[in-house]
Amino acid sequence: MLLLIALSLLIGVLLGLLGGGGSILTVPVLVYLAGLSAKNAIITSLIVVCLTSLIAVVNHARRGKVCWTTGLAFGLTGMIGAFLGGRLAAYVPDSLLLVLFAAIMLAASLSMLRNQKTPKPLSTRLPLKPCPQHLPLIALMLDGFLVGSVTGLIGVGGGFLMVPALNNLAGLPIHAAIGTSLFIIVIQSSAALAGHASHMTIDIFITALFSAFAIIGSFIGSSLSGKISGQHLKRGFGILVFILGCFLLYREINPPMMAQIKGLVIRHQDFILGASTILVIMLSYRLWLWVHTLPKSNDRNQT
Repeated sequence: MLLLIALSLLIGVLLGLLGGGGSILTVPVLVYLAGLSAKNAIITSLIVVCLTSLIAVVNHARRGKVCWTTGLAFGLTGMIGAFLGGRLAAYVPDSLLLVLFAAIMLAASLSMLRNQKTPKPLSTRLPLKPCPQHLPLIALMLDGFLVGSVTGLIGVGGGFLMVPALNNLAGLPIHAAIGTSLFIIVIQSSAALAGHASHMTIDIFITALFSAFAIIGSFIGSSLSGKISGQHLKRGFGILVFILGCFLLYREINPPMMAQIKGLVIRHQDFILGASTILVIMLSYRLWLWVHTLPKSNDRNQT
């Protein structure tokens, strides 16, 4: 129990300090330490993340570090994705959800480690205003939908994806990106919970205990966010998440799980084909947009 309390406190600190990332530990902790099923752990994680982010975003908003317009542009489509992801989770086996979660953990860890090498790539080309007026709305809405879908399906707040997107794509300074990502997490997590409503089971004691200490940790993290750099912490955290992701893959990938996936594909092949096609189209457009917004060589020489 003491370990569970300590980890919930750590998750809150990381959420308040980095604008996300800490919540990616919530589901593994709830599954392997609290003994919850994957679906119950995801629902509990969404509640904890939503409440903790709500408290943290208030502290950031008081310091003017939340860009509401950008957050709404990113978050409204994210709510749609989160709701649909929550509905879809009811039809996915627990073992497959944990494998998907492990894949997201590996992607998150690589994102954290990569961002250490290329921090603030647009800092020399962006205005100093904390909340830019001109936004790439289509790109923000597309990213919001994709991140929201991940949030609804596996219960991750998505801050590790939002902060770089808001910093690099929307041009928000890092502290404004952190505060805005917390606001987005609140509305996406709420929509995801609505998607899970038809199959929601909550352990009130575990949820209240975890939420309380995570909220305390978020106060600590929020108070430290403007005073210390999270770069070294993020690097160490990225390594930890990578190790845990590998552990989940080792633990969950087995012949019964592969048989479940095969049966799922056979029963729902039309739906899977259609959803995969939509996803490929969206990712292709996102890749096209990224390629066409890369800085030209002349721009790099001038900066």
